[in-house]
Amino acid sequence: MPTYMPKPCEISRLWYVIDGAGLPLGRVAAQVASILRGKIKAIFVPHVDCGDHVIVINCDKIILTGRKLEKKVRYRHTGYIGHLKKINYSDLMKNKPNLAMELAVKGMLPKNTLGRKQLTRLTAVVGENHNHAAQKPQVWNYFRKVRVSA
Repeated sequence: MPTYMPKPCEISRLWYVIDGAGLPLGRVAAQVASILRGKIKAIFVPHVDCGDHVIVINCDKIILTGRKLEKKVRYRHTGYIGHLKKINYSDLMKNKPNLAMELAVKGMLPKNTLGRKQLTRLTAVVGENHNHAAQKPQVWNYFRKVRVSA
């Protein structure tokens, strides 16, 4: 039996909403990366972009377990000599929690043109309101109960 190769006209892209309130950042990001790549579909092929769209709401209520909020640091370089910028995740989660989600998902996607294209289908929103109601997104609630000490 020959291997099935999905064609671009055969791929249907669904929309999913994930509520991140009270869930760890890494676990939500792993689920989002799996949906964006298309691993939840039976027609998944690693070199074909067959993933779905994902909207993550309540990014400001996502938690970091352990002491990551105090110790984890994001570094970025401006391109100029000596211009290494750093920001603690406590400040990042206060000011731009949607960026923290995008960075976590970006690290779990392939580092090539396919991964960059898949990342464009992610929408991370602070709060509960998103402007994609016309796409009729389905609620994604396949998370196991996670014990988190608060």
